[in-house]
Amino acid sequence: MRTAALTARLRGDALGALRASTQSGRELDVLVIGGGVTGAGIVLDAVTRGLSAAVVEAQDWSSGTSSRSSKLVHGGLRYLQMLDFHLVREALTERDLLMSRIAPHLVKPVSFLYPLENRVWERAYVGAGVALYDTLATVSGAKRAMPIHRHLTRKGMERLFPDLRHDAAIGAIQYWDAAVDDSRLVSTLIRTAASYGAHAASRTELVSLQTTTGGAVTGAEVVDLETGEHIDVRARHVINATGVWTEQTEHLAGSEGGLRVLASKGIHIVVPRSRIAGTAGLILQTEKSVLFIIPWSRYWVIGTTDTPWSQELVHPVANASDIDYLIAHANTVLARPISREDVIGTWAGLRPLLQPGTKAGTSSAKVSREHTVASPTPGLTVIAGGKLTTYRVMAKDAVDFAIGSRATTLPSITTRIALAGAEGLEAVQRQSRSIAKKYGWDQFRMDHLLHRYGSLLAELLDLVDADPDLAKPLPHAPAYIGAEIVYAASHEGALHLDDVMMHRTRLNYEQADKGVGALEEIADLIAPVLGWDAEQRAAEIAAYRERAAAEHAATVETDDATAERVRLLAPDIVPLTPVGGLDDSAPPFTPDPGRKPGADDSPAAPGPAGT
Repeated sequence: MRTAALTARLRGDALGALRASTQSGRELDVLVIGGGVTGAGIVLDAVTRGLSAAVVEAQDWSSGTSSRSSKLVHGGLRYLQMLDFHLVREALTERDLLMSRIAPHLVKPVSFLYPLENRVWERAYVGAGVALYDTLATVSGAKRAMPIHRHLTRKGMERLFPDLRHDAAIGAIQYWDAAVDDSRLVSTLIRTAASYGAHAASRTELVSLQTTTGGAVTGAEVVDLETGEHIDVRARHVINATGVWTEQTEHLAGSEGGLRVLASKGIHIVVPRSRIAGTAGLILQTEKSVLFIIPWSRYWVIGTTDTPWSQELVHPVANASDIDYLIAHANTVLARPISREDVIGTWAGLRPLLQPGTKAGTSSAKVSREHTVASPTPGLTVIAGGKLTTYRVMAKDAVDFAIGSRATTLPSITTRIALAGAEGLEAVQRQSRSIAKKYGWDQFRMDHLLHRYGSLLAELLDLVDADPDLAKPLPHAPAYIGAEIVYAASHEGALHLDDVMMHRTRLNYEQADKGVGALEEIADLIAPVLGWDAEQRAAEIAAYRERAAAEHAATVETDDATAERVRLLAPDIVPLTPVGGLDDSAPPFTPDPGRKPGADDSPAAPGPAGT
């Protein structure tokens, strides 16, 4: 299969297909609203069943929570405490499918230490739970992708994590889960779907849902935010996968039915890898949540929080109180405490908390404790809840529900669909030594490139062969080579400098200056690809500088309202349009009394996909 490149031409073709859908015989089978991991998974599921499918996203792909998760693919060890074995088994099955078959280049194992304070009862209790976790993975039906857990003495624990305070634990249990660059997972899902014929248009916002006099949804009106063109779209099934925007999107159908979703903020901080000595991650229980200290290649990710959010939904921010909370809890076990000066980056995301029950007049199928699919009115399917790990199951359930009885003759096949970059991965891995020698790259660079691109590395090498200077690291962002920046614009659908800094790379939170020092060289690389003139180039750089300054200023404020006001002083390079007079702030937060705080550290919510 030839992998589609997310080019300006492909986006134009997708918009053309949306226009053509109003013509006789050109109606889409499925229109997906929302370009986060759920929406991306849905459009891939639909198109690989043989359905004509399109997905629109108001911002860049994965701009919402799907780029702001804990970046873990995991079974949810804590759910065993709630005796929710089915949920854990489902997530472990998906974790192992991703690692062994669907996206082995993107999803990598990471080991965690669970520190123990009691030598007898806690080791027995926690050990039994982790053993069950491994057992559920073994019988999940997928190829086993992880080592079995093991018990460690204090000495064994300190060898893996020297900076763990000596008196913090008498030993630990080491177990394995997986990590993923969430944004790359989403963009790879979109590319894979486009390769099978799906139509994908970012920066395309939902304006209204079209309905019959009886209230059935028959399509949508969208606006291409790059040009201002309004487009009518006809579709047999519209699927709302907009996460924390679920209720606003439902409202456009003119129905009182639907799902109830509230927003909860989770933040993470980034600390240089050299600042904490350790090779494994840590999982800690706090009074409010679960705290992870997660090793990445060049840094540690520490999170998360779980707090009410009642501000606007597009730009959640970490404030000083959030950051201090994570630092304080990490320091309870660190031999060398960290401080604000050690934090080089932060991000904040909004969990779409699915509230109990559905609104009147809604048909629904509660297919998981974590997510629900519903239909507030004929022609409109809504899915909400869930998490990153189980996006594929959510997608399958949403399409099954939308197409009804046709699902028996057109079943989902995504358990067997490898994502772009997975096919041929092993062969490229075996060639890595010769590739590294040819282009002058060390092992770290090769690991970095294989993890990001898999077998698509061949496309990157084509760029380097055409311009050998693209093999060199960026002077002010040496973790990346020039070819990666060009590739973001030529193959991965980046339309703006913001897209490259936030989602194609992780420079926004990987460097203390948020990548500002590299803006000129990055703009020079992508401007020719995107056809920018000097004025557009200058505007893109200025907009990102303002964003970076506003995000940094917000982290000094101690409350959400003030921090958000500071953040919103920086305008978006492509502003969203107010839709239907709806307020973009979050609805009042009322916690589910049956939900444990911190219940999902890795949510699967899409961005503000058209609402």
